Amino acid sequence: MNLKITGIHLDVTPALRDYIEAKLERITRHVDNVTSVAVTLSVDKLEQKAEVNVHLKGKDIHVEASSSDMYAALDALADKLDRQVLKYKEKLTDHHPADKAAVVQAPTEA
Repeated sequence: MNLKITGIHLDVTPALRDYIEAKLERITRHVDNVTSVAVTLSVDKLEQKAEVNVHLKGKDIHVEASSSDMYAALDALADKLDRQVLKYKEKLTDHHPADKAAVVQAPTEA
């Protein structure tokens, strides 16, 4: 997984980078095919904003969150991203049996 962290009007400290990496580990627990992740952190007056673009095989997910605190914005971002990835994973799973002949009904007693 390629991780790119960009700060707009903000210096990305090692502590902030470690916090982001820890939050993104939740995503890699759910899906294996994460190609790259681009995180953009920005500050606009009193609003701290975090955006992430996750490139999965066959799907790109964009999530953004804002708060008065950067760590709170990253927490909200991780929660939103987790829901989106789980939704994507649920759509990928096949809920139908692979072979209809393999599904055998139990005999009924008469």
